[in-house]
Amino acid sequence: MPRCARLKDKDAVYHVMVKSITEIPLFKKDDDKNDYLNLMKEYQKTYGFKVYAYCIMTNHAHFIIDPMGADISKIMHGLNFKYAQTFNKNHERHGHLFQDRFKSKIVGTGEYLLTLSAYIHNNPLKINGYEKCPEKYKYSSLKVYLGLEKDDTGLLDEGFIMQMFDQNVKKAREDYLKFVYICDDDRIKKEEVEFEDEKTEYKSERKIIVRDFDPKDIAKFIAEETGVNEVMLHIKNSRNTKVARALAALLMRSLCNYRCSDICKFFGNITQSRVSKLCCIGVDIISKDERYRDIINKFIIEHAAAA
Repeated sequence: MPRCARLKDKDAVYHVMVKSITEIPLFKKDDDKNDYLNLMKEYQKTYGFKVYAYCIMTNHAHFIIDPMGADISKIMHGLNFKYAQTFNKNHERHGHLFQDRFKSKIVGTGEYLLTLSAYIHNNPLKINGYEKCPEKYKYSSLKVYLGLEKDDTGLLDEGFIMQMFDQNVKKAREDYLKFVYICDDDRIKKEEVEFEDEKTEYKSERKIIVRDFDPKDIAKFIAEETGVNEVMLHIKNSRNTKVARALAALLMRSLCNYRCSDICKFFGNITQSRVSKLCCIGVDIISKDERYRDIINKFIIEHAAAA
């Protein structure tokens, strides 16, 4: 029987769940959880999506993801494929790791978004030792919501949900903690949590990125930014064009919603594995080279204004 088409909307926010096949834990060790979050951060640099909440358990994980106009399937398929490769290599195994496709559901209302975030943050209640203190669980965004820890992953935009409670940070944290507790009917709050005030108010907004830019415009832009002749972008195995080709591939992947096969056709005579490698190099470049750190936003601003 064919699988049902996934419900998608370019303006939607999604509840995403990933789960392992029955006999294998999806995350055997904390290192595995760290690997998944680090890989998600790399994909975030490519696609510019937002993560509003998450919780990673042993055999499954929940996320609230705002693709910001990107294709949620491309994000999750690439991320899960890369993680499965990493997991199998680290644990010396072969074969499938994930149970079928990732599951996703469109978050249709603000009320559902709030309730969903509480549900996700209450997942650790099922773990021995966390039955009355889910905020102490390391691999959940709740600790960041409450100001107990900073977001070391750099993934999270907790402000989008927290500003629905109060723009004042301390008041929002107090109200959100009560809300999470209320959403678990069997739980009674027994101790106060200390709230830090490193922020004064929450401000977060959604701005959907149109992902239908012309790859020719991207090639021209990258050539100008890197000082490389545009024609040379189609010449492989040239050290002088490696940075430019990597940045061009990355922007096409992010802003044209191109598949690797589409980028192959654009460059000509290049494999999909090489395109994937170029995108990884591109992510590394924008992460480490100050000259290109904001190159995706720069392209968007210039070409959105010209449109």
